[in-house]
Amino acid sequence: MTAPLRLGTRRSALALAQSQMVADAVAAASGREVELVPIVSEGDVNRASLSQLGGRGVFANGLREALAAGRCDFLVHSLKDLPTAQPEGLVIAATPPREDARDVVVTRDGTPLHALEAGARVGTGSPRRIAQALRHNPRLDIHDIRGNVDSRLARVRDGELDAVILAAAGISRLGGELGGLRAEALGLAEWPTAPGQGSLAVETRADIGADTLAALATLDDEATRAAITAERTVLSVLDAGCHAPVGTHASIADGDLRLRAVVYALDGAHRIGIDRTVRVEPVRAEPVRAEPVRADPGYARETGSGNGADAADDGGLIARAARIGREAARRLLERGAADLVPRESTT
Repeated sequence: MTAPLRLGTRRSALALAQSQMVADAVAAASGREVELVPIVSEGDVNRASLSQLGGRGVFANGLREALAAGRCDFLVHSLKDLPTAQPEGLVIAATPPREDARDVVVTRDGTPLHALEAGARVGTGSPRRIAQALRHNPRLDIHDIRGNVDSRLARVRDGELDAVILAAAGISRLGGELGGLRAEALGLAEWPTAPGQGSLAVETRADIGADTLAALATLDDEATRAAITAERTVLSVLDAGCHAPVGTHASIADGDLRLRAVVYALDGAHRIGIDRTVRVEPVRAEPVRAEPVRADPGYARETGSGNGADAADDGGLIARAARIGREAARRLLERGAADLVPRESTT
């Protein structure tokens, strides 16, 4: 009898839910049973704020150690928590189709973020979200919080906080139930999110069996991989941690890759941003609705011709996406982004 494949996952309700989704898909593709192997990560036991933990892979390192040691066969990560440097001997075998990449503000009565009164208590542990929230409403009282989705929602429901900011994809993967609370979706044009937000990464060992690797590869979505490659390349070139105040979002539609990247001061007072639209080969667009990009002070706006280096056939769509991300990061650095971003050498 063939042994089941072992999927390493964090123990949180969200991690287990999204891992089970992947497990079911891999089981269908491979014809083998897939069992979940819960693993404790540093981020699950270290209660320091994300701004203190920085980009050290605290949600990934323990899982990767278990994978390298052979205690599991593959992993499922929330891509936004994954450092950009790929460990030797491990590979990202698949990036399934992306879900909603937006953030949402959850309140008791549906008051929009910009209309919350002075001193309203808003909870988030993300330096990027803190900077964006203060930029949209500098009167807010930001509370640096940790915890799972349910515990954060409970703090709003119980009146301890007036609002929390969460990832739309996480709420969706947990069934979308808010227990009577109200959610305001924040448009990506004005509120770009963490590189890779809404995406999952399926990681395995480079020497895993060919049949297993082929089964994992069936989950891969090229448009999603291209978009998150552009986003994460920006973060890598900026040498910023995966919880730095950097917002990026890329999408592909009608043969164009559009990338928006913004670097924020920690207090939200300043930002430097860039938009790039570059022609790439037509592929299926990611399943997230397109939003208009509005003119915005502090942004550079550029359009690639599609006939130059950006569109050259030098390795395909993913290589092109990486180059677009590198160029966007280079121009952000030229405009002073290094003065705003805490540098990390371990992303």
